[in-house]
Amino acid sequence: MSQLRGAWAGESTVFADDEERRVLFATLDSFRQYRKVAHLNVTHRRRQGFYALPSAEWRLLSAPPFNFLSTLDLVDDAIDANADIAAQILEIGLESFGLEKDPCDGSPDWRHFATPADLDKARSTVRQLYRDWSAEGASERRASYTPVLSDIAHHFAHRTDRGNIRILVPGAGLGRLVFELCNQGYDVEGNEVSYHQLLASSWILNQTERARHYRLFPFATDFSNVLSRAHQLMMVEIPDVHPATALAKPLVLSKICPGNRMNMTAGEFTELYSDERYKDTFDAVATVFFLDTAPNIIRYIQTVQNCLKPGGILVNTGPLLYHHCSTSLSKDKNDRRNGSEHVGQVNLGHVELSVEEVLMLVRTMGFEVEDRGILGEGSGYIQNPESLLQSLYYTSHWVARKVA
Repeated sequence: MSQLRGAWAGESTVFADDEERRVLFATLDSFRQYRKVAHLNVTHRRRQGFYALPSAEWRLLSAPPFNFLSTLDLVDDAIDANADIAAQILEIGLESFGLEKDPCDGSPDWRHFATPADLDKARSTVRQLYRDWSAEGASERRASYTPVLSDIAHHFAHRTDRGNIRILVPGAGLGRLVFELCNQGYDVEGNEVSYHQLLASSWILNQTERARHYRLFPFATDFSNVLSRAHQLMMVEIPDVHPATALAKPLVLSKICPGNRMNMTAGEFTELYSDERYKDTFDAVATVFFLDTAPNIIRYIQTVQNCLKPGGILVNTGPLLYHHCSTSLSKDKNDRRNGSEHVGQVNLGHVELSVEEVLMLVRTMGFEVEDRGILGEGSGYIQNPESLLQSLYYTSHWVARKVA
């Protein structure tokens, strides 16, 4: 089975830093508690509320055609299926960092570190597998990834040596865009700051046994805006394609398997790629739903400018949600790896620019904007297509070239 080149897992530096170790342990513990917490918060409390109804009313709703208690039983089964995935992710995390499932005397005890925020990240990470690794999530991927893939193919159409075209994907998440680019023959490096995402992407890319092997119920715990229980309990199978099999096949006119051109790094984007050793390294940087995770977007553009080769392109698509606006930048470090707060930027201030201002900033910082627009087809993000509430993004999409 192919493995990601440039293995990040088990790095000794994690245990050398107390805070880094705590963040890792909280991540592992959140996957450990996934099953217990989901059953408690979703079905146990609803049963309590249900039986608090007048007996005539709960008896009415427990009988056909409502069968509400049976619905809760089915939701419990769905939670268990999702929790089995969380357990797989936990297992690879423990193995990667040399930790014991049941710590004994003398071994690090990684349990009981997770905060409510960590538990929520574990839940959302498992749910995100719907978007990135199910056939049913393909429409969201087409809206987000296909424009980027098309732009890169267009801009490098004159090159016959795709294996020598180096592409960086910051905020790589669960690794689907990295996989797609690598499968097209490029030399791809993904970067991710979140241990939740890193562990889950490592599992899906390296440890899954075959396509459509795991059952996932992405919307089972949602009880609001439900049209029917069948929609709530929709089951998808992941992964829709087996990454290891796809990446092990040599491409046409190449003896090198795509998996040998894939790399993943762990760390905060600006801290890592603003370093001199990455100067003028990549032919392209692809940012998808990423720029708005920056409290200070200037640092992101500076970092891209540093690591792109002269003439290289920055391809972007995504909204400007500005994640840091919904959280306090003064909160403690417990939430620093939630994917929207980035280590090293907390004390750099924050600003929210419009799309036009972002493009002006890009031009000011040494880029020429070659293409821009708003994608006309709205895109959901882990959106139940049958929900009564539909949240859609009309994403900003543009290509900028670093002036030589």
